[in-house]
Amino acid sequence: MKFDVEYISFFVIQVDGEDNQGNKRCKHYQTLDGDDYAESELSSFLGSEFTKIAKRNAERNPKAEQVPTKIGRFGAEPGYDLDSNPNYNMFARLRTAETMDLFQEHAEAMVQAYMDTSAIRGGAVFIVRAKYNKLFDEPFIFVLKCDFEQKIARITDERSLLNKVEMAINAKNMKSIMYPHMPEEGMLELWELKIHQSSHARYFEDFLKYVEYEKSMPEMMNEQVLGFVHQYIDQVFEDNEEAKERETQEMELWACSEQRELQQKWTPEQVVEASNILIEQKPDIEMKLKLGNMTVKALLADFGDRLHIAKMGSRYVIVMEGDGLLFDKGISPVELLDPEPLEQIVERIQRKAEEEEAVEVW
Repeated sequence: MKFDVEYISFFVIQVDGEDNQGNKRCKHYQTLDGDDYAESELSSFLGSEFTKIAKRNAERNPKAEQVPTKIGRFGAEPGYDLDSNPNYNMFARLRTAETMDLFQEHAEAMVQAYMDTSAIRGGAVFIVRAKYNKLFDEPFIFVLKCDFEQKIARITDERSLLNKVEMAINAKNMKSIMYPHMPEEGMLELWELKIHQSSHARYFEDFLKYVEYEKSMPEMMNEQVLGFVHQYIDQVFEDNEEAKERETQEMELWACSEQRELQQKWTPEQVVEASNILIEQKPDIEMKLKLGNMTVKALLADFGDRLHIAKMGSRYVIVMEGDGLLFDKGISPVELLDPEPLEQIVERIQRKAEEEEAVEVW
């Protein structure tokens, strides 16, 4: 996958003051055409970055709420086209600029817009127009941002040993925007772009105010499960508005908690029925829970089939079944076990629970 650069504009952003909240300045260093770029140091510095960005995977509905790579979609009111979106127009002007001077002008406008974000950091910004000539006549726009590296030194000679390097940048943790999005080779999504930044950062979301992002799988699951909960509350407390309101508030507080205890409200059949609706949409939905100091990780589809939750007295029991056991990392004596029948384990747990309850009563 080879991209041929048509134009590239190179800018440096400097921010004075602590916490990157001081005076912000932007300097345009140079704008090059494809021939000058190929002979410059920029070509070796950026190397295969364009290919890496294009091949980087991104999910429309990611598995986590904070992920480094996201797919954004330009927002537009019903009945309006792409050119009604101000963020799209920034990229469109760069894609259609007929001269290098015009490209530089539009690139500067984009960098100035980027500098208006609240948590901007100093560094180098590259605005690039490049073609993937093998498959497309239309160009791509890449926006690349490298932060300044701290405490960088260069080895010089035997006398001075080290020389401090000002404004050092590194391509390793480069942030990027690619437009249009290429879900796979030969396919373009003109309504979409792909952004890459550290998972906690919001620079590009702040910069691209009119770009929307699909919800993550946890967010979608939370909404759907809460929908099931509200349906359940409406049915159970149909004739009791006060109880319905109280139960709704309790369940919403439960849903907002970081760590949640078992609610003991639904039968296993009700849980499986609600789970199946989610599993039909995404079969590989994961489920994680903690039992004491032990962590269990499984698929939601395993519940009621290969994973079972029970209670003995005041203690919880998780029963998991499978065709085989595998161990990894360090060898432990457990790997030498000749398993005893399940009935014996259940009896032992029962005795332990009864003994603990007797002690509590005493």
